[in-house]
Amino acid sequence: MTSPAAAPLEKPARCHFPSAYTILFALIVIIAALTWIIPAGQYQRVASALLGKDVPVAGSYALTTANPQGVLAVILAPIAGFYNPVSNVANAIDVALFVLMIGGFIGVVTATGAIDSGIKRAMARLKGREKWMIPFLMGLFALGGTTEGMAEETLAFYILLTPVMIAAGYDALTAVAVILLGAGIGVLGSTVNAFSTVIASNAAGVPFTDGLVLRLVILALSFAATVAYVMSYAERVKADPSRSLVFDHKAANEAHFGSAAAVTSEFTGLHKIVLLLFGTTFAVMIWGVSLGGWWMAEMSAPFLVAGIGIGLVGRLGEKRLIEAFVGGARDLLGVALIIGLARGIVVVMDAGHMTDTILHWAESTVTGLKRIVFINVMYWIEVVLSVFVPSTSGLAVLSMPILAPVGDFAGVSRSLVVTAFQSAAGIVNLVTPTSAVVMGGLAIARVPYERWLRFVLPVLLGLTILIMAALSVGVLLEGAAR
Repeated sequence: MTSPAAAPLEKPARCHFPSAYTILFALIVIIAALTWIIPAGQYQRVASALLGKDVPVAGSYALTTANPQGVLAVILAPIAGFYNPVSNVANAIDVALFVLMIGGFIGVVTATGAIDSGIKRAMARLKGREKWMIPFLMGLFALGGTTEGMAEETLAFYILLTPVMIAAGYDALTAVAVILLGAGIGVLGSTVNAFSTVIASNAAGVPFTDGLVLRLVILALSFAATVAYVMSYAERVKADPSRSLVFDHKAANEAHFGSAAAVTSEFTGLHKIVLLLFGTTFAVMIWGVSLGGWWMAEMSAPFLVAGIGIGLVGRLGEKRLIEAFVGGARDLLGVALIIGLARGIVVVMDAGHMTDTILHWAESTVTGLKRIVFINVMYWIEVVLSVFVPSTSGLAVLSMPILAPVGDFAGVSRSLVVTAFQSAAGIVNLVTPTSAVVMGGLAIARVPYERWLRFVLPVLLGLTILIMAALSVGVLLEGAAR
């Protein structure tokens, strides 16, 4: 019999970074704890016919009855994130259902074999030129971001582009970078984005065209730098797959998304019809959002209808069609849960009445600062606020009526304050775990959150330096023009 001392030592279990679910629930607990520490307070609000929302009144902040969030609030937060009729926070149920409809739609299209065969044909034609997909696609997403604040609607593209990038020899992280950084840079450099620049300018009391030149410069420089970074990473991964930040997930991701190299089926006329209907569905969604004023319910409907239509065209039969749709929705159920968890964080903070207190502290911090210091501190204040309020339109309505007028006393134009706001909100929404778009997109592409942080950190540092320099130059140019 072997003595205990002689028994071989077991190898200790490797420590793993927590999953997205653990991170988000931990943040709910942290925010709930902060509601016991940060004083509760509120600004008075008045209805704005221009914005269609209630806006805070500068100078009206006052302490209010504390409402610290306890254990029960923490437990209920993920549920309240989906549907909370009491909170001022937008519910996540519509976004979650949108994701499930996309999953069902993709499940049906995949069952026809059209996606795998189409990817194989596309990769054959692009052979040796795959890298040029990256700037082209990022340009399209950036265009959507700068014009209409493309965010939740990008979730529909992760399940489409991830297998394409994997088949091209890249990885799932490349797909996330193309979509999230592409649209995110567009939002960061918003020009006519109604959900960021326009609503913020209206709340600040200035035309949204004021400051447009500087925003275009920020957009162009940020886009060029980010595209170069993503292309460089993608080429390294293609040359040596072991250099991928998600290399340990390579086999699992290829098995999940399918590898075009393994597809042997012919690209038939039926596949072409299915892919035509597939592309038309996305085009209808983009048209509806851009021109038709659609939101999640209207955006979900085309995927439901097209899923049924493609199942009929593809001759799947009633049983296979239902199984494919339900199976596809099931694959994205975890994403829907993540979206509710992320929104639950904001629900707890809102219920604890701490958001206005943080805004009041920000207002006090920037008062009396010199112009260049003021605009850069303003940028960092908006960065902090964006973590707590990931909605650009929500943050614009909350912060601009309070912080934009402070710029008058510092000698900084309100339009430059708006630029600082939109740049800060744009950069934070590339990484913040309180954003359903970030956490949902990563979950769909099966990229761990900490790997995304490792990838995007150099981008964040570079963009921060660029933005702060641009804001400082903007202040100097305003001073020279006086």
